[in-house]
Amino acid sequence: MTILTRSLVLGCSALALAGCGADKIASPGTGGNITINNPPAPAPTPTPTGPATVVAAGGCPTIADGQGLADRGTISGPTGSYRVCAMPARFNTSSTLPYIRGVLYLMDGRVDVGTDGGPSPDASDGLSDTNVTLTIEPGVIVYSSGASFLNVNRGNRINAVGTAARPIVFTSRDNVVGFNTDTSSGQWGGVVLSGRAPVTDCIASGATPGTTQCERQVEGAAQPAIYGGATVADNSGTMRYVQIRYSGFVLSGDSELQSLTTGGTGTGTQLSHIQSHNSSDDGVEFFGGRVNLKYLIVTGSEDDSIDVDTGVKANIQYAIAIQRAGAGDTIIEGDSTNVFEDQTPRTNLQLSNATFIQRRTGDQVIRLRGGMDASIVNSVVIDGSAGTACLRLDDASTTRTANASLDDQGPPRFESVVLDCDTPFRNGTSNPAATTQSIFANGSNNNSNFTSTLMMTFVNGANETGVTAFNPTTLSSFFDAVTYIGAVRNASDTWYQGWTCDSVTAVFGSNTGACTSLPVY
Repeated sequence: MTILTRSLVLGCSALALAGCGADKIASPGTGGNITINNPPAPAPTPTPTGPATVVAAGGCPTIADGQGLADRGTISGPTGSYRVCAMPARFNTSSTLPYIRGVLYLMDGRVDVGTDGGPSPDASDGLSDTNVTLTIEPGVIVYSSGASFLNVNRGNRINAVGTAARPIVFTSRDNVVGFNTDTSSGQWGGVVLSGRAPVTDCIASGATPGTTQCERQVEGAAQPAIYGGATVADNSGTMRYVQIRYSGFVLSGDSELQSLTTGGTGTGTQLSHIQSHNSSDDGVEFFGGRVNLKYLIVTGSEDDSIDVDTGVKANIQYAIAIQRAGAGDTIIEGDSTNVFEDQTPRTNLQLSNATFIQRRTGDQVIRLRGGMDASIVNSVVIDGSAGTACLRLDDASTTRTANASLDDQGPPRFESVVLDCDTPFRNGTSNPAATTQSIFANGSNNNSNFTSTLMMTFVNGANETGVTAFNPTTLSSFFDAVTYIGAVRNASDTWYQGWTCDSVTAVFGSNTGACTSLPVY
């Protein structure tokens, strides 16, 4: 028998088979049969799947709340498949969302923690506290879409405490299924903490600011979500090692939530190691109350990175805020100019050890207005776009002398702050650039003509290291005493690693991976 052998060249497709040449052809003899022996087909080359290792859990866990978790089947994305366990619309009993591999928790609409207990911690306002605590374990991923948001009502708490190795992630459905890019945003509402510490700009006409009669409605919420009261030490719970991604959905009208919104939270509330990523509105916004926060990262916010308003007294230390190229408004926007600006308590932002990087042309990095107070110390302010100013102060009330009867600390204070912008100062309403420059120059160790030497985008270089630091403990015992400016002292200072995610905006490294992908543990 004469044999004909043909080897197909590896990589030729079935449609292009006729164009593949034979490696060896033996001429057949007359009258004989022809046998074609094809070699075994090569094993297919696996398609890269990345970290797709998750398999959906068999069911949803049991929780203490009698309504339980609704099993919504499964959802799949680039990292695998997951069991979808939908939260109840309201947690009426203290409950825990446990970490279970292959489980995602869904917020399908607004989810309330407890029922609003009113502006007073007792029943004098006709309402009793439900005292519900929602605990979220390290590594848990909560997702939602559209007008969904989590609201922790007055008299109730959240206990969302992740770890550096396993942060808690709040994100969007598109993030789960792999649709997101580095410019995605505004895909769900956000996280709201509603407390009963003092606020201004009361919704009730004639109410006295800072009292139990002064309450406010959460911005953008279609249904009542009220905050405010007179309990300075109020406690809305703890959030630590938490990522909040792709938030900012428009809930009603032109109002939208931020990644994290606090309304009238008190000093009992503990916040640290929070990353806000790609909020279509502000990264974080604090309405009234008392806020103490260490280790904050805001990346890719499309409005302000940090917004303070309506009488909040906020202390923040170790903050990195970096805008996406061509997106975002200011890094800090303080208070609003309105008829209520002289109400007390007066907004007062005290900030130490920040590194701010703006990448939008024709704006300003920091804008303070509305008669607010501010002490910004030990900070690095950079603009990467031509024509943008570092600092703008609006309104004569913002720069006037101190007045104790108005709870007014006087003009904003800057100590050990360096500015590396195309234009250091910008004219503001009632305050020319020269006035702002004079106020800035009154502080110690400030430099408005600084040349940044930051490494890895946000880590101090030689020039930053050479600046003498201000002791922030003179502002408040909340602050750590430091000997350096900026958020990250040097390459050995790695507080930002582990619990963060990376994007085109900023790479933090040694963490949960790309913000466009879910972490896999």
